[in-house]
Amino acid sequence: MQNFDSIAELLNQDRRGYTLPQGLYTSEEAFRFDTEVMLKKVWLYACTVAHVKKPGDYFVFDLANNSVIITRGRDGEIRAFYNTCTHRGAKLCEAQKGSMARVMCPYHFWTFGLDGKLIVARGMPEGFDKAQHGLREVALENVGGLIFICLADNPPPIDRAKADISEAIALYDLSKLKVAAQDDLYDQANWKLVMENNRECYHCESNHPELLNSLNGAGFGRGNPEEGLSEDTDAVAKETAHWKELGIYRDLIEFPDNWWHRVARLGLAHGAVSQTLDGKPASKKLIWPIDHAEPTSISVWTHPNSWHHFMCDHVVSFSVVPVGPDKTLVRTTWLVHEDAVEGEDYTVENLTAVWKATNQQDRKLAELNHAGIGTDGYRPGLYAVEENLVDAFKTFYVEQSKLALEPSA
Repeated sequence: MQNFDSIAELLNQDRRGYTLPQGLYTSEEAFRFDTEVMLKKVWLYACTVAHVKKPGDYFVFDLANNSVIITRGRDGEIRAFYNTCTHRGAKLCEAQKGSMARVMCPYHFWTFGLDGKLIVARGMPEGFDKAQHGLREVALENVGGLIFICLADNPPPIDRAKADISEAIALYDLSKLKVAAQDDLYDQANWKLVMENNRECYHCESNHPELLNSLNGAGFGRGNPEEGLSEDTDAVAKETAHWKELGIYRDLIEFPDNWWHRVARLGLAHGAVSQTLDGKPASKKLIWPIDHAEPTSISVWTHPNSWHHFMCDHVVSFSVVPVGPDKTLVRTTWLVHEDAVEGEDYTVENLTAVWKATNQQDRKLAELNHAGIGTDGYRPGLYAVEENLVDAFKTFYVEQSKLALEPSA
């Protein structure tokens, strides 16, 4: 592993409750460390089961120099493989998504099954064993329909996060959903700043008018979601009792025992039942087993690169991927019921309006943040009380980075 002594020194300068030292946000070396070391040792959110809905469907997840094919086999299993041929290393899938009967190398036409096994390799010497030359597998876990991958040879445990998240989102049954829209946005800001911006709503009132039609920030650093949308404890108790009666209530899961996930049942604001401009359902076909809409959603956050909102009619899923020290891919996916018909049950414009506007607003904020941090005037700043989830993300980053730098890591 490359010597990252300067990164270790910056990590040791970190103070709990404060933003990171400048170099960890802005330097080329920090970007290389993040993408070549730290992020390869943790579980990364890549896509959903709806992205690879049918056998042969594939989705490519890229991180710096690494490219991973996620595909569904004929047996229904979802697997991940490095996007490189085991012959002479050519890239296998150039498109970001698609469908294929087999995986065929465009260079010399080596052909692999959807399970990664080598099927065809022309003109190889006597004794060549195809069984030894299958695609190199990448660790993958299906977490209630959310697909996570890990590039480490020995991935860390995922059982607690998998159990907690899967139980909470089971009623939305992602296997019965489809991708209605996907938007890839590039922020000219460091990926950690993009994540930090997501972990608080301290900035929301002044910046997100569309989002505030359905969200008011409760549960986003302003106390536990059990406190509800009102300071009226009777109203909160009534809301919680109603969720329990419907069978949808779950206690807050807040990065338990140093794990990397948070799950919260939240109320929606102003009587909204969906994250739309008017608060009404974006799709006529509901995705949960209750036969009517309710003003509530489940939000899931995972360190280091995702957040998700599950509503009665659709799901919005986000992933963040560093592209450069000052460039980040923010990928947003909207899922609706597989039987929903575009133009009849939903329109993409209405479905995506709130988060397309919000993502553009957040992009500007992250870019301003990055620009300011790059100046000589920057010093690590103290987080506000309601930025505690930002501090939790930053602490995860620091702790995982230190672990990654240990000789045995």
